[in-house]
Amino acid sequence: MRERVLARGAAALADYELVEMLLFFGIPRRDTKPLAKLLINRFGSFAGVLNAPAGALHAVQLNDETVAALKLPVLAARRLADAEARARPLLGNWEALLSYFDTALHGAVPGQLRILFLDNRNRLLGDEAVPSENKGTAGRRGPRIEAATILRRALTLHATALIGIRLCAAGQTPDQLVIADESLARELVRAGALLAITVHDMLALQGGRWVSLKQLGKL
Repeated sequence: MRERVLARGAAALADYELVEMLLFFGIPRRDTKPLAKLLINRFGSFAGVLNAPAGALHAVQLNDETVAALKLPVLAARRLADAEARARPLLGNWEALLSYFDTALHGAVPGQLRILFLDNRNRLLGDEAVPSENKGTAGRRGPRIEAATILRRALTLHATALIGIRLCAAGQTPDQLVIADESLARELVRAGALLAITVHDMLALQGGRWVSLKQLGKL
């Protein structure tokens, strides 16, 4: 079974065989197949065995080591899910988005355009600065070329939605800065529609104040 797992993955094993392998860690020198099948029958499924209360597992004469071995995959899965949630936060509403800005934009270059690349559930796939020849605006390359650069990156990341964000530099106001991005935003909307990529908004921040093109009715 170990060879099959290494060669072909867990799909090569039946549910009771996965339980059987986990039982090895608590009962190393005994045929655990009958016990694995009993557990599947008792708790209904592989997931049912792993999620069974410790007391219920002890009731079928499993020792602490064996119960711990059966609980470890669930703990590992939760830890992985938590790590993914931290690495790919869900930005599906204003509260989550502004909370993300509070922590993620420390040290960001004022005036520099950043793009948040999102999947179809509004989970963050990437937060990246857009290279620009001219700090603070879309640059001399023009909105069409700038949009093409952003959309190519979106396709690479398999993103389905975008949010643009700038921090105000000294002497700038959010209103001025976000209006400067209007032509770029409109080009992203136009070209993005052909690629099934949505532009949620383009924003500018200054301290706790923010202004967006959607808020201004320009997107």
